[in-house]
Amino acid sequence: MIPAASFAGKRVSLFGLGGSGIATARALIAGGADVLAWDDNPDSVAKAAATGIATADLRGADWAKFSAFVLSPGVPLTHPKPHWTVELARGSGVEIIGDIELFCRERMLSAPTSPFIAITGTNGKSTTTALTAHILKAAGRDTQMGGNIGRAVMTLDQPEPDRHYVVECSSYQIDLAPSINPTAGILLNLTPDHLDRHGTMQHYAAIKERLVAGSETAIVGIDDSWCAQIAERLERAGRHVIRISKRLPLTDGYFADGSDLMEAVHGRYSRVAFLEGIGSLRGQHNAQNALAAVAACLKVGLELGEIQSGLESFPGLAHRMEQVGRKDHVLFINDSKATNADAAAPALSSFARIYWIAGGLPKEGGIEPLRGFFPRIAKAYLIGEAAPAFSATLGEAVPYEISGTLAAAVEHAALDAAKDDSGEAVVLLSPACASFDQFKNFEVRGEAFRQAANAIEGVKLIGGAR
Repeated sequence: MIPAASFAGKRVSLFGLGGSGIATARALIAGGADVLAWDDNPDSVAKAAATGIATADLRGADWAKFSAFVLSPGVPLTHPKPHWTVELARGSGVEIIGDIELFCRERMLSAPTSPFIAITGTNGKSTTTALTAHILKAAGRDTQMGGNIGRAVMTLDQPEPDRHYVVECSSYQIDLAPSINPTAGILLNLTPDHLDRHGTMQHYAAIKERLVAGSETAIVGIDDSWCAQIAERLERAGRHVIRISKRLPLTDGYFADGSDLMEAVHGRYSRVAFLEGIGSLRGQHNAQNALAAVAACLKVGLELGEIQSGLESFPGLAHRMEQVGRKDHVLFINDSKATNADAAAPALSSFARIYWIAGGLPKEGGIEPLRGFFPRIAKAYLIGEAAPAFSATLGEAVPYEISGTLAAAVEHAALDAAKDDSGEAVVLLSPACASFDQFKNFEVRGEAFRQAANAIEGVKLIGGAR
């Protein structure tokens, strides 16, 4: 735990008592703050009170006595309308912050030189966070990873000069962290997302920009116009900007040339790392993730050999193009996190011969946006409520069967793939659907796929598959 000593002796209100909210309240209390907490869910209030956190309905509190208001990132700050606690805080002139802001303040108090890498973006931030932390740990660095992935940030170990922090930040968290100041800030990409909470794409992009604007070094993916403009603005403002691209050769920065990761300095190129043969980092999207991790790790002092070794040993994230197992020439890939067509596209673009398991609770638009990948699909195995609609879209373009259940789909796909003599064949779960018609969540669905694949005689586990 990181005690929030910056609020020692001060009275602080807090709203949102989920796991991270309780962790934040405990950190404030450990640092000497007088905390009063609340939640709209009575069960959450009762759970917090049982751990010794003082709770009371903040509608009746004297807000003039609070030095700060700590808000859970899951609670609306601006859109569709501010939560009632936000209105009360603003009405009394109380600053509104989140747990990332608390972390930033504690770091500046106790170890301002500790390497701090913060990652955001619409897509890829979890993989980039996990990859960066893995490279650092594999190189023997004292590394803490958390934020929007894994552990709540205030449950990490206390800042020390040589302790490295790798923190994933959502737009909600950045919006509550006005003093965020990473050693290396990464903005991967921007596409419309969470507009119900941010109102417009312009506001969403402006929030994301804050993370890199406050960074000692801003690492910005420039493959979309929003991020390209942000990089230009930061550079004009005198910030140190490193551009990365998964598809464009750059004059200065880092870019992908096939499986090679290249550095450009005034138009002169050199290879800094490679992804050839690294199954957990297939695809253009992972090239972008790897470029960002490489740039950040170089910034905090790693050598190229240490970085390459970390790339090669990275096991990948569960349910995100996760290599589950192999039997002869058949590879089993769990991409259960792909809950819509856009999320399924990276996996479909990464393999040449696919036995595709798709379906579940359908999302708007179905799989029509994936039509360009149909030539890669040897056969589709459709499950869940989306099966009839998906079969209509596939039509005569792709052979398919309506398997009904995931277990049946895995069994049939594995049998068909085993007969394919054209090279590597991939049994891919990338559903392009939510899971809720047949499974509690995408994690349970991915685990069911893993178990079904590993139950096939002769399948050998790969890497981090559990």
